[in-house]
Amino acid sequence: MRIASNSTRGTIGFNMTPMIDVVFLLIIFFLVSSHLAQQEVQLAIDLPDASSGDRPEEENVRRIVVNVLPDRQIAVGTEIVAPARLESLLKYEQEKTRRTGDARPLEVRIRTDRLVPYQTVEPILLTCARSGIWNVKFAVAGK
Repeated sequence: MRIASNSTRGTIGFNMTPMIDVVFLLIIFFLVSSHLAQQEVQLAIDLPDASSGDRPEEENVRRIVVNVLPDRQIAVGTEIVAPARLESLLKYEQEKTRRTGDARPLEVRIRTDRLVPYQTVEPILLTCARSGIWNVKFAVAGK
């Protein structure tokens, strides 16, 4: 019987492919999550001050950010939309939640300029109610 010597076996090496895959996935995750976090605050809006309240904890929700600009235009994300388009968009997102069986609730976060009157915000709240979305929050600046 012939016994192989150590010189013919070769060296022991590590397979780095799985680690490289995980690193690339982490990089992609952080790039996408930072982009989504910045998307909410891309529009410069002078938010109203809050004199009381608690800082909300990050929840596992699907969030739609509705911005009310100083000129009373409504924007979802950074896209200006008409009130009728907002209603169809919210109904679509609510139906999509029901259809896919997503356990995460749908949240609407309203960011409005401090000088915008309530008459501009009220139709957005009514649209949320007609769409079956009851988880509505207002973004404010803390002191």
